Amino acid sequence: MATKEEERVNSTTTDAKIEETPDNSTTEDPPASLETIPEGNATRNELQTAPKDKSKSMISSSFTYNFTANFIVDILLKATANAPIMKQKKWSVCQDNPIGRISEFIKKYLKLDPNERLFLYVNQTFAPAPDQTVKNLYDCYGADGKLVIHYCKSQAWG
Repeated sequence: MATKEEERVNSTTTDAKIEETPDNSTTEDPPASLETIPEGNATRNELQTAPKDKSKSMISSSFTYNFTANFIVDILLKATANAPIMKQKKWSVCQDNPIGRISEFIKKYLKLDPNERLFLYVNQTFAPAPDQTVKNLYDCYGADGKLVIHYCKSQAWG
């Protein structure tokens, strides 16, 4: 049987151990990388350029969630005129991707011939330059948290 002094030392040691652990730990883990954010995983494999190494992209758990959320832009691809319709219309892509890369992805996804032309239009108004980034277009023409891009095989507007 332990004496009162031993019980006091044991309880002090236990209290010290409890104080060492931070109280701000949460039970829900934030996404560790871009791969765990839902919506359009296939696009991330094709178009993602953000770092996937956890040690590089993860500084703190709260910063990682904000860091990954800032790199993703939702785009809605709509067929126009004679273009084939994509099964998946909403894609999440990296904001630094140029529109030319999106165009190449659509061509590959629709299995178009390399010599076939594909026209992209933002909000049914104009054709962006191939080197224009998704972020710039989203900042200027994005609505409801997404950027709407229409695609077709023949010139439709402008």
